[in-house]
Amino acid sequence: MGDDLGDEWWAHEGKSDPSEAEEDDETQEKQPTEKPNAQTKPEKRKRVTEKQVQAKKKKTSEQKECVTPQKETDEEKSTKPKKKRKKKKTITDVLSSSEPKPGCPADLQNLVTQYFSDKRSVIEQEELKLLDSCFLSSNDLTHTLSSYLKQVCPKWAKIQKQHTEKSSVVLLIVCSSALRAIELIKQMTTFKGAAKAIKLFAKHIKIEEQVKLLQKGVTHIGVGTPARINALIEKEGLSLRALRYLVLDWNWRDQKLRRMADIPEIKLDFMKLLETGILHGCKEDKVKIGLF
Repeated sequence: MGDDLGDEWWAHEGKSDPSEAEEDDETQEKQPTEKPNAQTKPEKRKRVTEKQVQAKKKKTSEQKECVTPQKETDEEKSTKPKKKRKKKKTITDVLSSSEPKPGCPADLQNLVTQYFSDKRSVIEQEELKLLDSCFLSSNDLTHTLSSYLKQVCPKWAKIQKQHTEKSSVVLLIVCSSALRAIELIKQMTTFKGAAKAIKLFAKHIKIEEQVKLLQKGVTHIGVGTPARINALIEKEGLSLRALRYLVLDWNWRDQKLRRMADIPEIKLDFMKLLETGILHGCKEDKVKIGLF
């Protein structure tokens, strides 16, 4: 009876066998365990991605760590006291720290010797040496150009009258620039008297115009730059046959405290001028050189 009641109860519940009920209980127990497994799958994915991100971060951090030592070394280099290089003293530095001294014949002679030391043989260099008799007295920095010329050319009035050759000058004054040439012409007004002076520089004046002026009449004094004087000699517009005095604007200094002989391009042109006939005229005692 008891068994029959049990079977009826099971049948009433819709279940045929107790073993089936046990199986249902097992499935019910398994179902909750399966659900968490389904939920853990995305977590695993997340963990994988996080691991990948962490690995990437480690790589980038390692790369940064590799780069940072270079930055540190650069910073260390920048913080380290740099050794000060000794600056080469320029002509301006030397002259600004020393008192200006008047030029003398030895200065010009040394300049000529140094310039031609690697361009001439020993015998030819001996021929370039000038005697003291080739020089006029030098400016002691107290003279104006007029007073200096009056001192070195005391017989100027007579010399000026005797000069009748065209395309040539008796007195040639050499300076470093056109502006300086104009200034010097203004300074010697009390000296030149009736003598005619000509500007011998390239600024705003064509060389053809200067050649025509020299050929047109007698010119006594020429004031200009070595470059233009050389050009006129090459074109045969200016002759040195009548030249008796060569005055160099030796002591004057520009804004950088450079003399004419201190500027490379002007020194080159000046040396060329000396070679064209000045040194030869000095050797023959026809030309005298003065350092103003």
